[in-house]
Amino acid sequence: MSCQYSLLFLFLCGFAALTVAVICKTELLEGASCTLKLPITNTDKSSEIKWAHTASNAVIERKNNKNKSNTPGLKMEDDGSLTFESVSLKNTGKYTYTVFNADGTQIGAGEKEIIVYATAPKPIVKIDCKGADVTLTCDIRDRTDLTVSWYKEDNIIQTEKNTKLLLTSAQIQENKLYSCSVSNPVSSKQSDSVTVSCTGTTGEGSGPRKLFGFDLWIMVSILAGGGALLLLLICVLIICACRSCKKQKKHEQDEDELRLRVFQDEAHTGTARSKHTARGQPAPPIPQEDTSPQTPTQTQTQPKAQTRGRPPPPPEDDEENPPPLPRPRNKQHRKRHEEPYRPME
Repeated sequence: MSCQYSLLFLFLCGFAALTVAVICKTELLEGASCTLKLPITNTDKSSEIKWAHTASNAVIERKNNKNKSNTPGLKMEDDGSLTFESVSLKNTGKYTYTVFNADGTQIGAGEKEIIVYATAPKPIVKIDCKGADVTLTCDIRDRTDLTVSWYKEDNIIQTEKNTKLLLTSAQIQENKLYSCSVSNPVSSKQSDSVTVSCTGTTGEGSGPRKLFGFDLWIMVSILAGGGALLLLLICVLIICACRSCKKQKKHEQDEDELRLRVFQDEAHTGTARSKHTARGQPAPPIPQEDTSPQTPTQTQTQPKAQTRGRPPPPPEDDEENPPPLPRPRNKQHRKRHEEPYRPME
């Protein structure tokens, strides 16, 4: 009895294994598992079989009853068929096969092609209001392998790869529901329906008004703040310029008052003299007369001879018309009764 159950179990397992092996079609969905069937049936296990991917270096071969593969996910069946455990986009392309018998003679060759597609995403309808017309955009996330179809209510109105649909003002007034669907040969998805309106957010794709790609009120706030800051900066610059002008004017007035005060003092005292002599030497101070009566306290003795002070060194000729230098007195013109010059002891 147990032997019968064992045979039944093996039969069911073998049947399940046969049903799992799906023959690969030309167009496949990413993640599917399938098998590329080897057309040649009269091959024994000692034959040499080789599969190669023309778009990459993926190779799997059987030689001397041993399988060799440089790509994970590829497996060769007993009959020489090529099985993909889970196809991906990189598996797209042509696969060539060659079969040799035990003597090394080629008994078959050919190629098979598969195209792998990714699952279509669910699109989103976006509304762009420009004047009286409205543009609907079917967002497909930069996919180029999808075909876009537009629906008005449940009726298809456009089928192409164009992701945009232009509506006139008359179509907008109808207040109908619009949606889009995207598809490839192995999958398709449809968006939610939206009501076209540029005054509210009745649909999923509609949104607030924008300026330069940003929310309108946010941009208005930014521009208002920037204008206020610029106005404040201009006011600060004007105030600084006015204060600088007032300070300069006050400085000039102080200098004028100082010059006038000096001129008035010199005119009042009658001592307005040049600070330098004709030859650039400092002028000697003006002696002040003592008006108080003096009483002789002691007898002043008359020196033997008047001594003359040493003349000052000749100043540098830095003025335009210097006075002539004094000429030395000749000894012949000296009077007889005058004594020669003697220095004081």
